[in-house]
Amino acid sequence: MATKRRKLGNPLALAVMVLLMEKPMHPYEIAQTLRRRGKDTTTKINYGSLYTVVQNLEKHGFVEVADVQRQGNRPERTLYGITDDGREEALEWLSDLLAVPAREYPIFETALSLMGVIHPDEVTRLLEERLASLEVQAASARGGLMKLYETLPRIFLVETEYQLHMVEAQAEWIRGFLREVKEDTLDGVEQWRTFQETGEVPPEFAELEDARPDEKRTKRESGREK
Repeated sequence: MATKRRKLGNPLALAVMVLLMEKPMHPYEIAQTLRRRGKDTTTKINYGSLYTVVQNLEKHGFVEVADVQRQGNRPERTLYGITDDGREEALEWLSDLLAVPAREYPIFETALSLMGVIHPDEVTRLLEERLASLEVQAASARGGLMKLYETLPRIFLVETEYQLHMVEAQAEWIRGFLREVKEDTLDGVEQWRTFQETGEVPPEFAELEDARPDEKRTKRESGREK
């Protein structure tokens, strides 16, 4: 199953459409409802940009003006409701996100891929600092979940559970990695230390770089074979 290119790629647009499936709302109410339900922990919600998101949804025919309210001297408020096209788009988009793993680029992965320019001992210190923060974060999240379980059905807490599991999984990986670095059992750690102490790329690493296939050339040749 492959995902198709969406007219809108902002996850906030999806959250808005799903929320409007319940009833028409004005943008301020949308923002307040998302925050009240804790969706700001999974989706970046900026009140200013929310109006732009709603406008773009209207432009593409996914939402429409459902009503315009006026109360006394207050400015009128425009309520938006989801259209049939919007409902179809939201369900299809959400289904894709649930079914198809997307290649994401977490900043921590970026840091790991570039950490070779820092001495292993310093990387160890930095990762121990990160691990301590993750352990506090996990403990706090776990305690919060226990309290939430007392008042909310678990179906409303699955994203919080997932966040906790991701934190715990990252912490577990870091523990294992740190153990290998400290015990010098990590493959390549000796060359890493040598590079940091001499400033010269170890021959073993240079040979690996020379042996690496050209990705674009490989793709072109693969295409010709087909």
